[in-house]
Amino acid sequence: MSIFSRTKSELVAEDQALPGRSESPFHQSAKHRVLDAPVVTDEAPAGYEVAVFGLGCFWGAEEIYWQLPGVWSTSVGYAGGTTPHPSYEEVCSGRTNHTEAIRVVYDPARVSYADLVKRFFEVHDPTQGMRQGNDVGTQYRSAIYYTTPEQEQTARELTKVYGDELARRRLGAITTEIREVPTYYYAEDVHQQYLAKNPNGYRCHANTGVKFPETA
Repeated sequence: MSIFSRTKSELVAEDQALPGRSESPFHQSAKHRVLDAPVVTDEAPAGYEVAVFGLGCFWGAEEIYWQLPGVWSTSVGYAGGTTPHPSYEEVCSGRTNHTEAIRVVYDPARVSYADLVKRFFEVHDPTQGMRQGNDVGTQYRSAIYYTTPEQEQTARELTKVYGDELARRRLGAITTEIREVPTYYYAEDVHQQYLAKNPNGYRCHANTGVKFPETA
């Protein structure tokens, strides 16, 4: 993924963003490569909830979450930007303002949203701004896109807890973007469950090395 990175680390003005397209040109596989679930989950099962995160390269991020008990389905896509239905190359150009995002559909009776957020903070570095490790660009920024007021409250509370812990260790301030979930555009099928298709593929797991405080 890093070979597509740009040194540009600022969002572009809306009138400078790429125009995109009116509908997705991408075909999606019906079946998840790892989980017994579909890839496209616009209609989640009754009682299930959706979480959307941006934490750098979406290949490795998706792999982390599909391994968690209670997660029903995962997908990768683009969120938080301006360009409708962008392509991977367009997102990597830095001219769509999207993050590389993951969408997680989970059973809250088996895994809590708080646990998903704690995992989010542990497996990437939320202090790096528009980058993760060697991956530099606006698409790699840290983001939590909440889908309910309860998720927002949890996200903000846990961000403060983790931020306080990082500050205590003098590891920098959290730069995570927290906002209501924007439109999520599914990425091309080649990127879905990429590391199940390519087990030796690229993973970026920049992180602070700090576990989420057990007292939270």
